[in-house]
Amino acid sequence: MAIYFDNSATTRVDPEVVKAMLPFFSEYYGNISSIHLIGRQVHPYEEQARKSVAKLINASPDEIVFTASGSESDNLAIIAAARAYKHKGKHIITSSIEHKAVLETFKFLENYEGFEVTYLPVDKYGLIDMDYYKNAVRDDTILVSCMLANNEIGTIEPVKEMAAFANSKGIIFHTDAVQAAGKIHIDVNELGIDLLTFSGHKIYAPKGIGVLYVDIELREKLKPIIHGGQQERGLRAGTENIPYIIGLGKACDIIMERQDTEILHIKKLRDTFEKKVLENIPDTYVNGHHRLRVPSISDIVFRYIEGEALMVYAQEVCCSAGSACTSAATNPSHVLSAIKVNDVDIHGALRFSFGRFNTMEEVNRAVEVLKDSVEKLRKMSPLYNK
Repeated sequence: MAIYFDNSATTRVDPEVVKAMLPFFSEYYGNISSIHLIGRQVHPYEEQARKSVAKLINASPDEIVFTASGSESDNLAIIAAARAYKHKGKHIITSSIEHKAVLETFKFLENYEGFEVTYLPVDKYGLIDMDYYKNAVRDDTILVSCMLANNEIGTIEPVKEMAAFANSKGIIFHTDAVQAAGKIHIDVNELGIDLLTFSGHKIYAPKGIGVLYVDIELREKLKPIIHGGQQERGLRAGTENIPYIIGLGKACDIIMERQDTEILHIKKLRDTFEKKVLENIPDTYVNGHHRLRVPSISDIVFRYIEGEALMVYAQEVCCSAGSACTSAATNPSHVLSAIKVNDVDIHGALRFSFGRFNTMEEVNRAVEVLKDSVEKLRKMSPLYNK
C-alpha cells in the first residue's frame, strides 16, 4: 500500500469537507448572483464560509477574495498591486526562492510591462538577510513579495520584519502563504501585510479554490485581471464556485478546532522520520533551517544517487523531487541552487511532506523502504565507492 508523504503537493480532501460540500451540488445549487429564491438560499452559507476563511488568518470577511487557485491569487495580488502603484515607481522586489507562481509573474512584469525586479538571495538555510533586503529598497520601490514558508525546504521567512520595513517606506507587501496556512498560526494584522494568498488543496479542501486577502484600505485601488461581472467585490469576475467555497470554509473550521494538536502530530512525524533516516541511511542530510521551518516539510539529500531513481525504486513512498510544479522540469531546483547545495547533491534531494492522515507506522515503514532502495542504488552508482 502506498505511503503518501507528498502533502505539500496536495492533500487528501477531508471526509468532513466532502460531506459539507455535497448539498451544494444539487440541493443548494443556485447562482449566488441571482436575486430569486433559489439564488438567495445560498447567501448565508457562502457568508459563513467567508467568515471561517477570514478567521483562520484573523482578517475581516470583506478582505477575502475567492479565486480558482493559489497561482491565480498570486497573479492577481502582484499584477494588480504593481499596476496600481506604477505611477510611484517601477521597482519591485521578490526572493530568489519563490514558488513559480510568483517568480513567473515577476518575470512577466519585468519582460512585458517595464518593471525592474530585484531578486533577493538567501543564505544556506534559505533565509533572507534583512540588511541586504533593506539596502535593496529604493525610492522607486512600490511592491515587495516574499513567501511566508518555502515550498521545498520549509524555511519560514522574516515576513513580519520585512513588512514593517516596507510599511515604513509606503511600499505594498505581499506574502505567498500557501505552504504556511494551517501549518503555523497566521495573523495578517500581526504580520502587518497588505496582501496574502493561500490555496484550498493544501489544507484538505478541494483543488480549484484559492484565497486572496486584501487589506481593506488597499482594495479600492486594485483592478481585476479577469474581467467580466462584479463578483468578489469587483476584483475577480466569474460565477462563484459555491461548493468549493463551502468546502474551504469547512476545512478552515477544522483547522481552527485542531491546529495546535495537529501541528504537534505532524512535527512529531517529521522529526522522527528525519532522525531515523539520518541514523539508518549514511550520507544523508536535511536542507532548510533547523528551527525556523514549518513542521510539515522535510527536504533530504541522499548522496551519490538520483532522487528520481530513488522514487522509482521506493515507489511505495510517495514524495517529490522538489516542488510539484517544477519536479517534471529538466532544470535542477532553483531553491536548492539558491542555498548553494552542490550540483551533484541537488539531484539526490527528495521532499517529504506530512499531513493530518499520516501515521507513525507509515514513518517506520517508509524508512525501511528507503534504506533498502538506497543501498541497491548505491551499489550501482559510479559516485559511491564505499
